Amino acid sequence: MSQLEQLKEEIQQHISKAHDLKVLDDIRVDALGKKGRITSLLRNIPNLPPEERRDYGQAVNDLKGQLAQAIQDKEASLRQKELSERLATESIDVSLDARTQTKGSLHPITQILSDMVDIFSDMGFEVATGPDLEDDFHNFTALNFPENHPARQMHDTFYIEPEEGSDEKHLLRTHTSTVQIRVMKDRPPPLKIIVPGRTYRSDYDQTHTPMFHQLEGLVIDKNTHMGHLKGTLIEF
Repeated sequence: MSQLEQLKEEIQQHISKAHDLKVLDDIRVDALGKKGRITSLLRNIPNLPPEERRDYGQAVNDLKGQLAQAIQDKEASLRQKELSERLATESIDVSLDARTQTKGSLHPITQILSDMVDIFSDMGFEVATGPDLEDDFHNFTALNFPENHPARQMHDTFYIEPEEGSDEKHLLRTHTSTVQIRVMKDRPPPLKIIVPGRTYRSDYDQTHTPMFHQLEGLVIDKNTHMGHLKGTLIEF
C-alpha cells in the first residue's frame, strides 16, 4: 500500500506541474491509458494471494478515480487559464469601418421600362396597368379581332382551361392593348396613358420568347392629331 501512496504522490506532482493540455494528456496516458501504470497494477491483481486481492483491488481503483478527478480538475484550470490569456491578448477594434455591403441592381428590362415611364410621365402621360390573365372579350373581341383571326388559334395563344360548367375563355394576354379597353370603359376622354407590361404568345425561336414586354400609348382628345404622335415619338 505504501507503494500506491508513493505512486499517487508522484503522479499528482506531475499533474500539478503540467503547464499545458498536451503535457497533461501525456500524464493521463502514462497513468490511466491501456498500458498505463495504474492499469498495469490492476492487471497484476490475479497474481496476488487471494486474501489480498480484494483490498488491493479496491485501493487501486480508488487511486485510479482520484487521479482521474485530479486530471479533470487540472484540465478545467488550464482551459480557463488559456481562455483568460486569449481574452487578455486578443481584441477587436470597434472603431474600424464596417464592411461595405454589395448593393443589388435592377434587371436591365426593369431599368429600361422605368426609364421609358419617366420619359412619358414628363410628357404628361399616366401609367395604366391591367391583369396578365385576361378574358376573350378584352383581349380580342373589343379590339375587333374577328372569330377566324390567326391570333385566336391555340398555336398563337396560351388559353387557360375554363372552369367546369363555364364557356368563358381566359388566356394570358397577347398584348397590353387590353388595358386600353379597360381604361376607356372605366372613364370618359380625354385620355393620355401609357401601358407597360408583360405579354404572352405561343411563339419561340431565335428572335422570339413566349413572354416579352410591351409599352404602348393611347391619347384621346378632341384636338389631338398625327402631328402630336410624331412629336411625341421624336421627343421620346
